[in-house]
Amino acid sequence: MPHPRRGSAIDDLQPVARDVFVSAMSRVANGVNVVSTDGLAGREGVTVSSACSVTAEPPSLLACIHQQSAAATAIEHNGVFCLNVLAVDQQRVSEAFAGRIDGLEDRFAVARWRTLATGCPVLEGAVAVFDCKVDHMLTEGTHRIFIARVVAAWEGQGVPLVYSRRSYSGLDLG
Repeated sequence: MPHPRRGSAIDDLQPVARDVFVSAMSRVANGVNVVSTDGLAGREGVTVSSACSVTAEPPSLLACIHQQSAAATAIEHNGVFCLNVLAVDQQRVSEAFAGRIDGLEDRFAVARWRTLATGCPVLEGAVAVFDCKVDHMLTEGTHRIFIARVVAAWEGQGVPLVYSRRSYSGLDLG
């Protein structure tokens, strides 16, 4: 059934300019996460801010990763990933997995790791961890959207690391 407004001026609307969109999005406060994977396609990780729950039944979440990232390719082939929610004192981990530390050969060397159900790297000291099995993968523009079933979760301590206005801060939980 056609949308009741299709064929109108709405169809002629164009996307906002990329630089305007990026600038406005920089004002949004996002949690900082490292998505990690391990398996036959290798051990990879990347810093992401686009991750959220999808539904509690079944427990699932999504993570958006640039399709040119080695982590996106590895997750696609491994079929598993771990969403590690960073604590305020883990800014260096974020910088490492965002590729912002020159000369760093092993990003995983900046922190201590363990595993849960999937065998993916789990960041010690994270605020929360979600160990996931990929159910669906979509591509939208430059990114892959992984929708995954949470097979294990772990709650840590601390204050979540937040990124807004192109800088880090802690989330004041009052």
